[in-house]
Amino acid sequence: MELAEKFSHIQDGVVFPFSLPPIVGPGQSAGSEMWIEDRGGLGLTKLNQAAIEMVKQAGTQEEFRSFNSTFRASASTVFADVDRVKAMSLKVPLQSVFDTLQAYLGSAYVNDFNEFGRTWHVTVQADGRFRTNTEDIERLQVRNDEGEMVPVGTLAKVNRSTAPLRIDRYNMFPAIRVIGEGAPGVSSGQVMQAMESLAEETLPPGAGYQWTGVAFQQKKIGGQVFLVFAMAVLVVVMILAAQYENWIDPIAVVTVVPLAVLGAVIGLTIRGLDNSLYTQVGLIFLVGLSAKNAILVVEFAREKQAEGKSALEAAVEGARLRFRAIIMTSFAFIIGVSPLVIATGAGAAARQAVGTAVCFGMLGVTMLGVFFTPAMYVLMQRFKKAPAEQTGNHPEHHTAV
Repeated sequence: MELAEKFSHIQDGVVFPFSLPPIVGPGQSAGSEMWIEDRGGLGLTKLNQAAIEMVKQAGTQEEFRSFNSTFRASASTVFADVDRVKAMSLKVPLQSVFDTLQAYLGSAYVNDFNEFGRTWHVTVQADGRFRTNTEDIERLQVRNDEGEMVPVGTLAKVNRSTAPLRIDRYNMFPAIRVIGEGAPGVSSGQVMQAMESLAEETLPPGAGYQWTGVAFQQKKIGGQVFLVFAMAVLVVVMILAAQYENWIDPIAVVTVVPLAVLGAVIGLTIRGLDNSLYTQVGLIFLVGLSAKNAILVVEFAREKQAEGKSALEAAVEGARLRFRAIIMTSFAFIIGVSPLVIATGAGAAARQAVGTAVCFGMLGVTMLGVFFTPAMYVLMQRFKKAPAEQTGNHPEHHTAV
């Protein structure tokens, strides 16, 4: 916000700050990127007006920290109208005219050479003071077929006009990109929902929108996070069921997962972080981490119960024997991920989201799991024992079968 206020005083251009994307590759900023597409041939002017209206409306909504677009349909440009007939009469190839403009005003690649143990790339371009005004362009010289130098001003009319500096296309449609960043405490999903509402309210008929970058990936798989979380829990149950050869003991293990989720939610609330895609990745990661601690207790409790102890005695003994191992491994992991919690710099938001969810989730499951897991083990053993006792009280049932 401080940089945005300073940049707002610049009248010669559109300047706004933005964070780097948390994942290098998809997208150019940390905000939600949307393309406004001209699907009905409206023209860039009307499309730009719609984008400007979206920016104005976004400024009145508290969900956004910033909402900007770099496109301007009426930017100041310089247009060179080359008289092709005159160029042919003066025996000046058109390609030579275009090459001259390209080399002096833009740049032109010459070659590479090796020196001082390095390869140097050679590019030519006119010095800045020789290409500042339109008169400088007219004074440029181009060689004709007879070897004579002809000023560009005799072949082309150079004047100033307004036009887009750059025209982008998305899905084959002329498009304008807008970037929205959420305010503190606002999730990326809420930002995307607010941007969609703005687009539906402000875009004229014939215009549409499409997500890109990280926002596109989040929109595509956003509804699958609950399915992935359920599948992660199911995988843990299936593996433990095959190992323990019953369905009761795995339940005592996976019931500790809500404690990890509770710890993560408390940590995110304390730090004022939103439930973003990175937070959800951390929650899925917690399924295996929390189950690991519960497995240590349940495994030793099963061994003690196999030696003839009761379920309660076995659970207490298992928790006592594995308490130090659980505390040591858990806090070693928590200390290891703590730098993510206080991360700074580019992409820090993603690291803080994952680190906070995992760190506080492990704190919750470590502090409460050592008490909760033995209790759940005893409860599950009673459920396992009840059907066996019920079956033993009715032997005639077996005879009938």
